[in-house]
Amino acid sequence: NSFLWRASLETLNFMPLDSADPFGGVIVTDWYANPRVPNERLKANVYILDTQLRADALKVTVFKQVNAGGGWADAPVDADTARQIENSILTRARELFIASN
Repeated sequence: NSFLWRASLETLNFMPLDSADPFGGVIVTDWYANPRVPNERLKANVYILDTQLRADALKVTVFKQVNAGGGWADAPVDADTARQIENSILTRARELFIASN
C-alpha cells in the first residue's frame, strides 16, 4: 500500500533509515538517541502486511536500549509506544489517501 509506505517513512523521518524494501513492505531504522535523553536509544521495524489501508495491515516493533556502564543493554519498551506509532502512521496514510482523491 503506497499510502502506508509513504506515511511510515514520513512518520519515522526523524530516525535514520537502516533499510527500506518497498517490495517486501519492510522499513528498518537505525538506532536513534533523543538529544534530551542521550543514555537511551530506540529503533523501529515497520511491516506493511497487506495492500489494503486497514489497521491490521501494519505492524510496528520498537526496540530500546539504555547505556549501562559504557555499554548498551536491551531495555523493556512501553507496549503503547508501538501502538502510538501505528496510529500515527494510519492517520497520516488516511490523510494521504483523502488528498489523492
